[in-house]
Amino acid sequence: MSADSAGSAAAHERLAALVSPVVLGAGYDLEELVVTPMGRRSLLRVVIARDEGISLDDIAGMSHAVAEVLDDEEGVIGKAPYVLEVTSPGVDRPLTEARHWRRAIGRLVEVAVVTARTPQGSDSAERVLRGRVAGFDGTAVTLSIDGVEHLLPLGDLGAGKVQLEFNRPEESVDRQRPQRQHKAKKGKGVMNNPRRTPLRGGQVKPDDALPSAEEK
Repeated sequence: MSADSAGSAAAHERLAALVSPVVLGAGYDLEELVVTPMGRRSLLRVVIARDEGISLDDIAGMSHAVAEVLDDEEGVIGKAPYVLEVTSPGVDRPLTEARHWRRAIGRLVEVAVVTARTPQGSDSAERVLRGRVAGFDGTAVTLSIDGVEHLLPLGDLGAGKVQLEFNRPEESVDRQRPQRQHKAKKGKGVMNNPRRTPLRGGQVKPDDALPSAEEK
């Protein structure tokens, strides 16, 4: 590992150590924490989720909470201006954790399933299934395919992919994934931070549908 890579990893660990307790303490899961260079400033993207779903009020509250922590620890993401974006997972988020499958109940998904293993325990064969998540008991996913339910152990599943549906069963209202950004501009700081000023109100991307399982 190069010195730059090691330094970047250490910086990310420090950032996660600051942000994670704030997110978890408020009752959310921290799904993603990414810093992306954007010319002379950086984008800090914080992705949160919970079983009850994420609203614009949740995004606004978490944006202020995370911003306050970053203000108290100035320099943790560098001295350059930055943009803080707090958002919820999009429909394209892969289903890799137990909580993801629990929140995907009712969604149409595609997933690779292991059908055979070698004596050493490695995967030797798999097939791709497409069906609706009918249930999840913590250890296995119930997938309904053409009206027939299949119980699939979580350990046999690859990363599931939620399929985009325009007319989903039992859903008449389209919902969008909320997000909020705090822009960084020198000389116009808030909360004692001269490197960051907030946008007015939350922003919603109309093309990012929020999975209904996130709203349960």
